Amino acid sequence: MNSTKQHINNPLNTTGFKSYPLHFQPIFKERIWGGNKLKSLGKELPNDAIGESWEISMIDTDINIVTNGIYKEKSLAELIDLYPNEILGTKVYHKYGKQFPLLFKFLDAKTDLSIQLHPNDELAKQRHNSFGKTEMWYIIQADENARIILGFKNDSSSEEYLQHLENKTLPSVLQEYYVKKGDVFFIETGTIHAIGGGILLAEIQQTSDITYRVYDWDRVDDQGNERELHIDMALEAIHYGKRNPQIKYIKKENQSVELVDCPFFTTKIISLTTAYKVQKSTDCFLVYICTEGSAKLYMGQEFFDIKQGETILIPAQLNQFELKGEATLLEVFINKI
Repeated sequence: MNSTKQHINNPLNTTGFKSYPLHFQPIFKERIWGGNKLKSLGKELPNDAIGESWEISMIDTDINIVTNGIYKEKSLAELIDLYPNEILGTKVYHKYGKQFPLLFKFLDAKTDLSIQLHPNDELAKQRHNSFGKTEMWYIIQADENARIILGFKNDSSSEEYLQHLENKTLPSVLQEYYVKKGDVFFIETGTIHAIGGGILLAEIQQTSDITYRVYDWDRVDDQGNERELHIDMALEAIHYGKRNPQIKYIKKENQSVELVDCPFFTTKIISLTTAYKVQKSTDCFLVYICTEGSAKLYMGQEFFDIKQGETILIPAQLNQFELKGEATLLEVFINKI
């Protein structure tokens, strides 16, 4: 990443944790539906089929590496192992242990993703020893007539769902939303969904990579093989009732506006035009995702750049700072702990 930091003089061998905003090397994921729009967020892509940029992750071996300051080249897992209270926060560490409980991504859907869903905590723990996957989307860019699928148009049932699946008419009973920049959607576990082609978005979710794919538009790979489906596993996990996932909000300059507040994360949006002061507890970390513009984060006389397409982790111990600039920022933390 191209973030710059001014005036850091802390030597590596200083005892104790040094609090500053942590930038990470993204982890790119090639996908059958991926493209190259992540370049518009300043990403240097290895090819033109990148569907996901994992910004902050501690899933299995997909663990991000710090790219700035005295902890450069350390992994997120190494730092949390050494400084769990300082990074995660006292309450988050008490609840989750030395696990980073959220996963932050950018997604570029060049073509439609599969129709899929995610299990809840109980089912995911029982089947996969994993968290469930509650998530939210913030639309960064959308082509004309780009749409997403989220839930059933009307209350349904497993019988109706299976019949449409067999007849390849499942999309006809699902709710479509045409999207534009700034739209926000909250996807509870069990909600059947798909991101349509032509959409670039930021995704905030529980730390989980469990997905049940139920329909993939009859696509095949270069060898003529269809992707694996999870029809049986999905049956018990699907929420068959109609849901209203779109989040309506009104931006306020230099103030935070709440978008989502659920047991797993809270997300606010900040429309920064001048300055925004933050004073927080040490119970939890903060994450900022810059979806537009740029800003500087000031800690006294020190400052850090935050540019479009960057995701930074504010350690829990860092409880006072100021943001200045012109940017749209998503602010994420865990409130219900």
